[in-house]
Amino acid sequence: MNVTRMFLKMSQWARNPPSEGRVKLVIGVILLCLVLVGIEMFIGWPEWAKVERLRGL
Repeated sequence: MNVTRMFLKMSQWARNPPSEGRVKLVIGVILLCLVLVGIEMFIGWPEWAKVERLRGL
């Protein structure tokens, strides 16, 4: 990614920060993803939730 573009984007965010609701939404999505990864790593998925390999494709 272009470094100049990143600095321009950061300066836009500094001038117009995202709303509190959007920040909470992003944090909530990240937490949900971490919970799902934790479930998959430590507990595992039930048999009905696993994907079966298709034959012939």
